[in-house]
Amino acid sequence: MIRDFLRRVAALIKKEFITIWNDPKTKGIIIGMPLMQLLIFSNTSTMEVQNIDTVILDRSKSVESRELISRFEYSPRFRNFYYVDNEEDFKKQFDVQKVQIGLNIPNDFSRKVKSGKGAIVQVVSDGRQTNSAAIGAGYAGQIIAGYSNDLIGNPDTGLNITVRHWFNPNLKYKWYILTIIVSMLSLVTTLILTSLSIARERELGTFDQLIVSPLSSFEILLGKSIPPLCIAMALTMIMTGIIIIFFKIPFVGSVLLFLVSMTISLLAIVGVGLYISAISNTQQQAILSAMTFMMPAVLLSGFISPVEDMPLCLQYLTYLDPVRFFMVLSRGIFLKGMGISDVIANIIPLLVIASITLTLASRTFKRKLG
Repeated sequence: MIRDFLRRVAALIKKEFITIWNDPKTKGIIIGMPLMQLLIFSNTSTMEVQNIDTVILDRSKSVESRELISRFEYSPRFRNFYYVDNEEDFKKQFDVQKVQIGLNIPNDFSRKVKSGKGAIVQVVSDGRQTNSAAIGAGYAGQIIAGYSNDLIGNPDTGLNITVRHWFNPNLKYKWYILTIIVSMLSLVTTLILTSLSIARERELGTFDQLIVSPLSSFEILLGKSIPPLCIAMALTMIMTGIIIIFFKIPFVGSVLLFLVSMTISLLAIVGVGLYISAISNTQQQAILSAMTFMMPAVLLSGFISPVEDMPLCLQYLTYLDPVRFFMVLSRGIFLKGMGISDVIANIIPLLVIASITLTLASRTFKRKLG
């Protein structure tokens, strides 16, 4: 029984690979387009910062430190502030990507300000988001410099600002954009291939042959899912190798966690693509539906601006967006070596999304068969 099941699914998988490979247009889409976009986007994509979330570690707890913090609170550049009491909580805010900037005020801040010996204020930025890091650190530096001039009035004895960019010390923009582009192009490849799979059968008139074949609806969906998933994973590995070897971006995370995370992320996208394909009668409809899903998914993922800066209703909506968690995992594992607990926290929503989308695709497909 199991042998017959595996034989039928393997035959359909083989047929899907052959169909994809023998179609020049599809072959160009899945091979040429991602690699071309990888090179183009790395040099042309830009982003801007609107709001900055900040974590503050104030060890001084003095009148002077509170005055400095108030300058940040009343600045239109900064919005949400998170106050912590130790280094571990300070770092955790960056680990979960809740803030872009951190302000670390030492316990001798007030004494050095009063003595004019040049108190030190540390500004920390999340280097994984290079634009936010550079611009946010610049804003913080301006505020601290302004406070120093107002308080002391002597540049020689003013506050000393130290800036650290975590996870990307030199703020290389390609470190951020290329790790994101890998997930974006994998998304496009998976979504297009799965969206076209069933719709192509209908348009070519071969869908009836699948219906009368000994394959069950589950076996058909399984056979339609595996080839796009394998192709997308292969392209992900190729593009990851390219940015490591040719762009010299260090991979600091676990390869196993990266592979598992990418597989689950792409599985959630497969579910979306199969549902689109099941409700589409032509390939044109499938492509248009895929594009309709893709643009809001990208905008809600945090690619353009941090999720925390969005309206609250949209922040809740992002929990339904697999691209959000996909990007967090790819960037977090690649650049900072995200730990297994943080990985699991992002994988669980993806598993829920995958189960929902695959169930919807299966029920829609069965209804179409009926």
